[in-house]
Amino acid sequence: MGAIYGVAGTIAQAFAWGVLPVGLVIAVVGVTALLVGLRLMTGDRWVALACGLGAMIATIVFSGRGPGGSVVVPAPPEGELSTGVIWSFVLPVVIAVVVGWPSFAAARTTRTN
Repeated sequence: MGAIYGVAGTIAQAFAWGVLPVGLVIAVVGVTALLVGLRLMTGDRWVALACGLGAMIATIVFSGRGPGGSVVVPAPPEGELSTGVIWSFVLPVVIAVVVGWPSFAAARTTRTN
């Protein structure tokens, strides 16, 4: 599932409505919701980490030059910041925050005992 979201986010991040990076916002919100949902449903960090790594691997694969020479995420002009670069850096941060977030279930059981 993470690879699917990674591919979708990598392709969608380039969509903009005027100056608003709508695709980037939707991609970040979608991956964050997926990881948080998995973490809440399973209560396991490893499931969220595996899903996040799948998204990161898909992003890395689809950000490079393809065998035919096509590029899904073009490099920005010198000195500019593109949504593709932002997506490449925001994705690992989101994964680290969701995986590293403390477990509330452990805190609840500790407090009730």
